[in-house]
Amino acid sequence: MRRRSTAGGKLVKTRRRKTVTPKRGKAPKVTRSRPSSAAGHEAEIAQLNRERDEALEQQATTSEILKVISRSTFDLQPVLESLLEKAVRLCGADRGLIMRQDGDLYRVAASYGHSDEFLERVVKRNPIHQDRSSATGRAILERRVVHIHDTLADPEYRWGKDHRGEEGMHRTILAVPMLKGDTIIGVILIRRTQVQPFTDMQIALLSNFAAQAVIAIENTRLFQAEQQRTRELTESLEQQTATSEVLSVISRSPGELAPVFDTMLANATRLCEATHGNVWRFDGEQLHAVAVRGDPGFVEWLRQHNPVPPIAGSAADRIVRGERVVHVTDRREEDAYRSNQTFRQLVDTSGVRASLSVALCRDETLLGMINVYRQEVRPFSEKQIALLQNFAAQAVIAIENTRLLNELRESLAQQTATSEVLKVISSSPGDLKPVFNAMLENAARLCEAQFGNLLLCEGDGFRFAATHNVPPIYAELSQREPIIHPAPLAPLSRAVATGEFVHIVDLTEQPAYKQRDPPVTALVDVAGARTLLIVPMLKDGAVIGALGIFRQEVRLFTDKQIALVQNFAAQAVVAIENARLLNELRQRTDELGRSVGELRALGEVSQAVNSTLDLETVLSTIVAKAVQLSGTEAGAIYVFDDRQRELHLRPLTAWISC
Repeated sequence: MRRRSTAGGKLVKTRRRKTVTPKRGKAPKVTRSRPSSAAGHEAEIAQLNRERDEALEQQATTSEILKVISRSTFDLQPVLESLLEKAVRLCGADRGLIMRQDGDLYRVAASYGHSDEFLERVVKRNPIHQDRSSATGRAILERRVVHIHDTLADPEYRWGKDHRGEEGMHRTILAVPMLKGDTIIGVILIRRTQVQPFTDMQIALLSNFAAQAVIAIENTRLFQAEQQRTRELTESLEQQTATSEVLSVISRSPGELAPVFDTMLANATRLCEATHGNVWRFDGEQLHAVAVRGDPGFVEWLRQHNPVPPIAGSAADRIVRGERVVHVTDRREEDAYRSNQTFRQLVDTSGVRASLSVALCRDETLLGMINVYRQEVRPFSEKQIALLQNFAAQAVIAIENTRLLNELRESLAQQTATSEVLKVISSSPGDLKPVFNAMLENAARLCEAQFGNLLLCEGDGFRFAATHNVPPIYAELSQREPIIHPAPLAPLSRAVATGEFVHIVDLTEQPAYKQRDPPVTALVDVAGARTLLIVPMLKDGAVIGALGIFRQEVRLFTDKQIALVQNFAAQAVVAIENARLLNELRQRTDELGRSVGELRALGEVSQAVNSTLDLETVLSTIVAKAVQLSGTEAGAIYVFDDRQRELHLRPLTAWISC
C-alpha cells in the first residue's frame, strides 16, 4: 500500500502490520492501543479513500470527455471547453486556457474562469510569443511541462506582470504542451491566484488532459479533412454535371446561343452561390444583355438599358479596358456607384453587392463577359472564380462554334443564291427582268433588308429596272416617275462619282434628306428606309447602274453582306453584257439570214430568166421573190411611159400575194 509523505507529497511504501494470533488455551493478552497510532491509521485510511475517490473521479471524467469527443466530431469547441473545465476543477485550479498556434503566435482556443472582458481586453490583444516570458512560450520552446510555483519569484516571467488587466494576478502556473508526434499543436495551462504548487498527480492528470485534447483535435482535423474531400468531390461532380449539361445544350442547339447562355448562367449562379447574373455581348462600343437571371427589378432594368455602353469605373468598364477577371466585394464602393446615377440605380434597385465578372475573349478580342452577383457583401472563393472562368471558356467555344457554323451557312446560302441567279440567267437569255428580280430577292433575304431596287443609267438619270418588296405607295411613285435625277449630295450620286459602295447608317441624318431631295425624301418618308447600302454596277470603270438594299431600322450591314451585294452587282453587269451580246448575235444572225434569202431569190430569178423567154414568167418570179424577201403581203410591176411621163400597171402582171 502506498501513502503520501508529509514532506513532498511523494508516494512511499507502507509496511503491513503482522496480525497476532493468540495461542489455544490461553486467554489473549489485552493491550491498550496508543491513541496516536490509532489517529495515524485513521488518517492513512482517509488519505487512501481520498486517493481512491480522486482516481474514480478522474476515470469518470476521462470517460465523460471521451464520450464528448466521440459525440462532437463535427465541432471541436465544446470538446475543448469541456476538457478544460474538468482539468481546472480536478486539479484544484482557479482558471485555465488552451492556446492554439496562429502563425508565429499562440492565441486562445478555449477559456475557463476568465471574464469575457479580460479575454477581450488582455488575452486576445496580447497573443503569446514563443519565448520564455510566459509559461506557454517556455512549454513550446522546451517541449516539456512547465511548472512555475510563484510567478513573482520567477525573473524571466513577464506576460502576467505586463498584462494583468482587472483580474487578480495569477501566482502558480502549470503548462503542458499538446504534442502530436514531434509537432506542438497547442498548450493547455491552468493557474492559481495563490502560491500553491500543483502535485505530481495533478501534473500527470493535466498531461492526460493534454493527450486527450490532441486526440480530439486530430479527430476533428481528420473528420474535417474527410468532409473537405467529400465537399470537393461533390463540387467536382456538380461542376462536371454542369459542364456536361452545357455541352449537351451546345450539341443540341448548333448555331443557337440563347439556350446555351441560359443554361450556363443558371449553373453559374447556382454553383457560385449567387442570386443574380447576366451575360453581355460586346460589339466594340456597347454591351448587349443576351441572358439574365435575378429578381424582376434587375431584369427590368437590363431590359430598359439594353444595349448600354460600359459605365466608367464599373467592372464592365475594367473588363473592356483589358482586365480579364474583376472581383468586387461591394459594388457600393466602386467609383461608378459614386459618380454615375444610372449605375447607382441598378445597384440600389437590385440590391446586388458582391460581383464577379469574367471576360469572354477569343485570342485578344473581347466578345463579352459573364457576371454573377450576390445581395450581400461576401467575396467569391478561388474555386468559384475558377469555375466562372471555366464557364467563360465554354461560352467562347459556343460563340466560336456558332460563328463558324453561321459562316458555313452563310457561305452555302450565298452559293445557293449565286447558283439560283446563274440558273435564271441561263434560263432567260436576253431577258434581264427575271435576273434582276432574283438578284434583289436573294440580296434582301441574305442581308436581312426589308426591300431593294436596281436602277440602270439612262441619259443623265436612272431608270427603275427592278424592285423587290418595296412598300406599295413607293412602288406607285416609282411607276409614275420611273426615271430619277439624284441631287449631287444624294447617296446614289456619291456612288456614281466615286465608283465605290455607299453605306449610310441613318438616312435622316444625311444632308440630302435635310435639304429635301425628292428621291431621298421619298425613300425615308414614303418607304420608311433608314439604313441603306448602294453598290454601283461598273463596266470597264464606267457606272451603268446601281443595286440598293434598305433596312427600315438603324442597323449597319456587315462586311460580308456588303461583299455579297457587290457580288450580285457584278453578276448583274455580267447578265447585262451577256444580254447585249446575245441581242447583237441575234441581230447579226437575222441579217445573215436575210442576206442568204436574198441570194437565193436572186438565183431563182436568174434561173427563171435563163430558162424561158416568157416575159410574164420572169416578171412574176421577180415580183414573188420581192414580196417574200420584203415581208410584205403583195406586189406588182409598173411600166414607165416616157411620152406621158407616168407609171402604168403592166396589163399582163397581176397582184402577187404571198
